[in-house]
Amino acid sequence: MAIDDPVQGTETERPTAVSETTTDTPSAWSSLRPLVLRLHFYAGLLIAPLLLVAATSGLLYALSFQAEKVVYRHELRVPAGDRTVPLSAQLDAARATHPEGTVTSVLPSSEDGATTRVMMTTPTTEEGKSLAVFVDPYTAEIRGELTSYGSSGALPLRTWLSELHRHLHLGEPGRIYSELAASWLWVVALGGLLLWTGRKRASKRALLRPERGATGRRRTLSLHGSLGLWAVTGLVLLSATGLTWSRFAGENIGAVQDQLGGATPVVSATLEGGGGSGGAGHEGHGSGGGSHEGMEGMEGMEGMEGMSGKEISVDLAVVAARQAGLDGPLAVTLPVEGSGYVVAETDTQFPVRLDSVAVDPANGMIMDELRFADYPLLAQLTRFGIDAHMGVFLGLVNQLALAALALALILIIFWGYRMWWQRRPTRGRRLSAGRAIPRGAWRKVPPARLVPVVLAAALAGWFVPLLGISLVAFLVLDGALGLLSRARAARG
Repeated sequence: MAIDDPVQGTETERPTAVSETTTDTPSAWSSLRPLVLRLHFYAGLLIAPLLLVAATSGLLYALSFQAEKVVYRHELRVPAGDRTVPLSAQLDAARATHPEGTVTSVLPSSEDGATTRVMMTTPTTEEGKSLAVFVDPYTAEIRGELTSYGSSGALPLRTWLSELHRHLHLGEPGRIYSELAASWLWVVALGGLLLWTGRKRASKRALLRPERGATGRRRTLSLHGSLGLWAVTGLVLLSATGLTWSRFAGENIGAVQDQLGGATPVVSATLEGGGGSGGAGHEGHGSGGGSHEGMEGMEGMEGMEGMSGKEISVDLAVVAARQAGLDGPLAVTLPVEGSGYVVAETDTQFPVRLDSVAVDPANGMIMDELRFADYPLLAQLTRFGIDAHMGVFLGLVNQLALAALALALILIIFWGYRMWWQRRPTRGRRLSAGRAIPRGAWRKVPPARLVPVVLAAALAGWFVPLLGISLVAFLVLDGALGLLSRARAARG
């Protein structure tokens, strides 16, 4: 939410039916309103370009899930067959395409017509990414290979858009943009909410829908405020979840979460005595999105890869996990030196199936298990929030909601700037912009109300560092401009 002000846009604009809150009887809101208005105005004016970039890239990202199904259909889908080949044979087929690579995990097909993804690292794989080799589970034919990123298994299209959204393809320096946008989004949104709901109006309906018959700036304000009211909850949640993995605020959020006992638990796959698989390894990849299927039981195990030294086959590891109650789509992390298999459910649809087990590679016994229901409540909420921000929590519904929120934010920003433009003088310089909200709003706040506001701002600025740094920079710049303006007035 961006810009609101108490000044009529033009001289010909008829009196508004939505009047400002009067200040005849002093109240907490009447004294704080000018301060909130000024903060909302300047935050919207200066931070909105960053929010616009984040919203536009976020909109494209939300649409990329369905686009991937079309763009990469050859890799993702195959004609359904009557019987799948052993998972170990599919792994062997993937290894044959890149004998120099190391298989780290596999996401078996658990849906008719879906391919198996075999995740590998190779000498040419970028850090933090994997090479996904797509295997036909019915024939072990290789359908293609694509670079994959993250626990959601993002393919090149979604990865490119995700990196555009996160750091503009500028690496670590670019993350400052997204963190700054997320740091201010909740401030601008909640400030706009206060300004919109704090106005006196003839009907409560005017809160929720644009005013009929309004023209000029009043119509723009009505569109801006009513849409902002519908979107504010989602925007605040996007801000909060986005900050959880930001560079600076994310560290503080993680520390608080750990102190509250909300750290995400991890299943233990460490073997006693540090022995175990001699297979080459790499740190496992978490739950992936879009991969499927697996073994239903011991039936049909003939012909599978046999024991490799003292290591059971991946097929038996999947069977053990199924028998332990993991009945959803799976991701299997292969053993590394001193650890066993980790088999984790990857179903983020509600109700989620995100249980995981560790399987001893020597005998197929369950060494440890972790049920999502046993996660601390805060860890569960964090997982839900991050998955929702990434568009994987509720599938298509989640993605459509993200797209709607991104579009709403784009419109809110557009109408905010339009109001600013409509406030420009109608005489004299036609290209001049709208007047700024007058300085000195903080002087109108009684000390008993100003001190808590300053303390709250200081606490928020400490916890969300880029918010605090940019706020101080704004205050310094604004103060310098004020001194310069007064000096010019004195000379004139």
